[in-house]
Amino acid sequence: MRFKTFGRRTGLRVSQYALGTGNFGTGWGAGAEPEEARAIFDRFRDVGGNFIDTADAYQIGESERLLGQFIGSDRDDIVLATKYTVGASADRRLSRTGNGRKNLRLSVEASLARLDTDHIDLLWVHYPDELTPVDEILRGLDDLVSQGKILHAAFSNFPAWRTARAAALADAARWEPVAGIQVEYSLVERSADREQLPMAEALGLGVTTWSPLGGGLLTGKYRTSDDGRLTDLKTLIHTESSAQKTAVVDAVLEVAEDLGRPAAQVAMAWVNERSRRCSTAVVPVIGPRSTAQLAEYLDALEVRLTEEQYARLSAVSAPDLGVPHTANAAKLDGLQGGRADLVDQPAFPVA
Repeated sequence: MRFKTFGRRTGLRVSQYALGTGNFGTGWGAGAEPEEARAIFDRFRDVGGNFIDTADAYQIGESERLLGQFIGSDRDDIVLATKYTVGASADRRLSRTGNGRKNLRLSVEASLARLDTDHIDLLWVHYPDELTPVDEILRGLDDLVSQGKILHAAFSNFPAWRTARAAALADAARWEPVAGIQVEYSLVERSADREQLPMAEALGLGVTTWSPLGGGLLTGKYRTSDDGRLTDLKTLIHTESSAQKTAVVDAVLEVAEDLGRPAAQVAMAWVNERSRRCSTAVVPVIGPRSTAQLAEYLDALEVRLTEEQYARLSAVSAPDLGVPHTANAAKLDGLQGGRADLVDQPAFPVA
């Protein structure tokens, strides 16, 4: 397991995978029993993984409680990330959801207790609630940093414009800077290529990407069975709902056959290579439900696609960037005097 610094706004040193623990527990009616969750955690640590990603809502708080038991004396060697917004109770209450300062304080105190720790290394604002002013969120996060309860703060599943505005406001007010973003990203969901990833590269934000296997679609298993998220969680999934998604799965299976590797490893190998080619830290969040699934993710670290294979998978999965990106790309050479091929381009997108 290799390591990288989480963006240009922190000194956090994180492993090249983050262990997502949404499957730790069975509070949702599906997931890993405590013994299996412990085995997954221990194996991830054994291979050098130090980045753990959870949320108060995962398994209705059970994920955090299990991690509190597992981490123990390893706490100082782990970069622990959790989230607030949704709440950890099946009985949702008005004051215990959303991004307001009240729920922020209540959620963090409850997470610290479940995780059995005195601080959180990285706190994610899980979702925009469309109600709370961003300066209220930022001021609340800054207070928690001053109190030593969190070390860094970041935004998950926010539109790029909201994150960029938050980053600018935090810098202007000299509050704790926005450290990073978390967003879905895989060969069947590359919307982040439009705004999210270019923004993160330009602003130096760290990135974690979730659902790198498209909810299991990229393993090819749903062509022969419905077992998996389709039949248990029934959420955060993709199906072959478009001609492009079918073409992507076809391409993954063909490359897998050429390499003699499982399709899941090929899909992860593409995500890993895409991460290496970004100018900021991009860390896939893996969410194994068993040690066997974890082994597949770890084996994928050894898979190297040829340039032709990488280009083929990139082309078949490429999103329509839309306006203004498509039109602007066509004008780029002219805007550089017809000599764009001779101009040294910036190492990362210009903000």
